[in-house]
Amino acid sequence: MLTSQVLIAGGGPTGLMLAGELRLAGVDVLVLERRPEAMQESRAGGIHARTMEIFDQRGFLDAMLPEVRRLNVAHFSGLWLDVSGLPTRHPYLAAILQHRIERHLGEWARGLGVRVLRDTEVVGLREDGTGVEVELRGAATAARGAYLVGCDGGRSTVRKLAGFAFPGTPAKLTSLLADVELSEPPAPMFQVRREHGSFSVLDFEPGWYRVMTSEFDRVVDRDAEVGLEDVRAAMLRIAGTDFGMHSPRWVSRFSDAARQASEYRRGRVLLAGDAAHIHFPAGGQGLNTGVQDAVNLGWKLAAVLGGAPEDLLDTYHAERHPVGERVLRNTRAQTILGAPGEHMTDLRETMADLIGIGEANARLAGMITALDVRYDVGGDGHPLLGLRVPDVDVKAGEGTRVHELLRRGRPVLLDLGAGAGLREAASGWADRVDVVTAECADEPWRLPPSGEVAAPRAVLIRPDAHVAWVADGERVDGDGLRAALTRWFGPAS
Repeated sequence: MLTSQVLIAGGGPTGLMLAGELRLAGVDVLVLERRPEAMQESRAGGIHARTMEIFDQRGFLDAMLPEVRRLNVAHFSGLWLDVSGLPTRHPYLAAILQHRIERHLGEWARGLGVRVLRDTEVVGLREDGTGVEVELRGAATAARGAYLVGCDGGRSTVRKLAGFAFPGTPAKLTSLLADVELSEPPAPMFQVRREHGSFSVLDFEPGWYRVMTSEFDRVVDRDAEVGLEDVRAAMLRIAGTDFGMHSPRWVSRFSDAARQASEYRRGRVLLAGDAAHIHFPAGGQGLNTGVQDAVNLGWKLAAVLGGAPEDLLDTYHAERHPVGERVLRNTRAQTILGAPGEHMTDLRETMADLIGIGEANARLAGMITALDVRYDVGGDGHPLLGLRVPDVDVKAGEGTRVHELLRRGRPVLLDLGAGAGLREAASGWADRVDVVTAECADEPWRLPPSGEVAAPRAVLIRPDAHVAWVADGERVDGDGLRAALTRWFGPAS
């Protein structure tokens, strides 16, 4: 029987990100992937600013950037959002196909020592007081770990075997997607609404196009086969032409079914990514949300395996379930806003006018990019608490900006002038928390969607880059710092 501290079912972006996070913390992890080879399908088409920040924090974004096409817009149901003014070093949408993202994630994870067992599928599981044993089909027959995380997609076997409830709303439309060559290519067209539905024709890479259709009140059995002729027929119904499509690379069908696991943890089994939430891919949020699930969970799971109280894992559900719920809400709103008809056209024009207001644009852009995610970390209500830390320039021995300080995946207590009292208060956590003394410009830190806050004197930054404690006065609140350190990283040594 194979053994590991953590078993991860699924080697897509969520599973690979989680595996890398765990290895950064020294945890032995085994990824169980049913695909015999690395994915070559295009699938998701880009990453937003918050995900780019995460990749940067772990040190492999620079290798990926030469492959991306930078767009200064995102969208809300096909209504353009200007993201160029967002408070981030990456105020753009990075257009890059999922198989390329997975390649970079895989290289990073393997470099950290992650084991990936391909051609292996979870078909059964049994949990006891000390771990989870899974029955496998493929390259191995069984494996055991202290924890099992289902990152195995929208039809998650782990979710079903472990008995997670998956409530939500059923499909009301059918969408088709084909990556094809076109003999009569048009100029790029995005979410063109017609009487019977909508369509898009996008030039993702030289020589081929992505064609997408959506037909409302037309629901097809999700297990039915789908091919190029189905996409051609849908395009003829909606657009009146198929633009001469041929030579398909990939054809897929999806719907607007929106469901979310009622809990993200049941004992020693947890869910992340599409296994925990499915929705219409409006705004390109799916892959990004899964990666962010993984970064929230990874350090917590590692901390518990290292001796932190097990209830730290409960904060994974408490923090990420509301984020997933919000994604479901906004994608349902975007879906209905894309419906055909004059009434909806009038509503879209009204929405477009509202999005033209700077504050409204910033609010929606912050949501779609997930830069505005704030967790309830307790504390005194300081504006920075719970947000991801801004990537401000600093002068420190280990880096020149804050996000570089997170490369090791460890908590950072950043001293920007608080002094000796800070190190004394944190001395009991020296084995788990990096204390970094640095200087930064005395200028406001920009917060999403469009706020500012005075530069603090010290911040406690979790490994996922979210702020857990802030000092901005003349005196360091040692008791508050110790309480935050205990809550997130366990008792003092």
